[in-house]
Amino acid sequence: MPAMPSEVRERPHASPHPPARSRRLPRLLEPAQRTGRVRWKVRGPAAWRPSPADRDILWLYLLTRIAIWITAYCARFLFPSDPVAHDPTPPLAPFQHWDWDHFLNVARDGYFPGGAGPWQPGWDNREAFFPGFPLVLRAVHFIVPDWTSAGLLISLVSGAVAVLALARITRHHLPDAEAGRRTVLFFLLSPCAVFLAVGYTEALFLALALPAWLAAQRRNWPLAMTLTAAATAVRVSGLFLAAALVTHFLLTARSIRDLRSLPWLALPALPLALFSWYLHAHTGDWMAWKHAQERGWFRTFHAPWEAWANTWHNAFDHAQSTGYAFMFQAELAAMVTGLVLLIVLARKRRWPETVYVALSLCALGTSYWYTSVPRAALLWWPLWIALAAWSLRSPRIKTAYLCLVTPLSTVFALTFLTGRWTG
Repeated sequence: MPAMPSEVRERPHASPHPPARSRRLPRLLEPAQRTGRVRWKVRGPAAWRPSPADRDILWLYLLTRIAIWITAYCARFLFPSDPVAHDPTPPLAPFQHWDWDHFLNVARDGYFPGGAGPWQPGWDNREAFFPGFPLVLRAVHFIVPDWTSAGLLISLVSGAVAVLALARITRHHLPDAEAGRRTVLFFLLSPCAVFLAVGYTEALFLALALPAWLAAQRRNWPLAMTLTAAATAVRVSGLFLAAALVTHFLLTARSIRDLRSLPWLALPALPLALFSWYLHAHTGDWMAWKHAQERGWFRTFHAPWEAWANTWHNAFDHAQSTGYAFMFQAELAAMVTGLVLLIVLARKRRWPETVYVALSLCALGTSYWYTSVPRAALLWWPLWIALAAWSLRSPRIKTAYLCLVTPLSTVFALTFLTGRWTG
């Protein structure tokens, strides 16, 4: 993969003096001259208006959402649970699978309804899921009565915020005008992009994490760490983001004044502390969320080579039915992709991103077997930026990516929408 420049190159202004303020744009554009360069800051109402580039991104986002909705509609007719059915499933049924049930149960009934809990047989281990998404789901439910529609609305709005932030991050690294749109295109057509369009946590997490990353680039640490804390309430991956931002802070702090923001760096630990305290009050276990993951999803600690061997055995040694074997193969492919990305980031000395991806791989690669690694790849935004940079240098890469990934995205979308995701 190609190098990713650490900052956007700026073209020096032709004049050493800033231009006079236009009467037509009073107080909206203010030049900030630094080392002979002019940077324009947008102020006032114009700052909230989407630029033409933003509108292009949102148009692309909307088209891919429509594509997923069309796929869900067709899946209801072509892949019914009953092969001889004459009526399709309800319109929203394709979006009501797997983890959605856990989020719905927590939002509607709480973590321990009626005194139920992990001490009972057949418990669903819902405390493994962090409370951020269920809390937002419950809030939106007051406006949107249907739970599934509320979940889809959260992901729809969150995804729009996420892709706009991703495009801005890309433009910060790559000077090409096409870079932002190219990155978003690769991201939205990635194999597991269907999870951005269903009632899952990925879109909401990215809608918080990516603006947090942008705020950190501008050294707005109170905003960056507040958004990171909110992301931590949604997924434990927020702690990996916090570690990456701490790394960025340590690498960019230049004066005593910068150290005044140091206390903000501890804020992302607060949601986890509060959630652990809540679970301890009901179960007597400070790590109840972690133990629920171990019971329900085999996330007990194993050496990385053991996790690889167990996943390989289930993928290729005929230990599982074909559906399960295919998903284990996808887990292996995603892990290899993550390791390659980690090496590229380390070689380019992009240490904050390296820390983020390394912690994610460590958490995912030390279970009994790999679980949800392809979904986690959605959260590795340096991957999509790196692919965009590569494709801008080698135009054939874009064609190859689209031709190879589009069928995978369709297959993965169908496996989720038809309830076959885990085999």
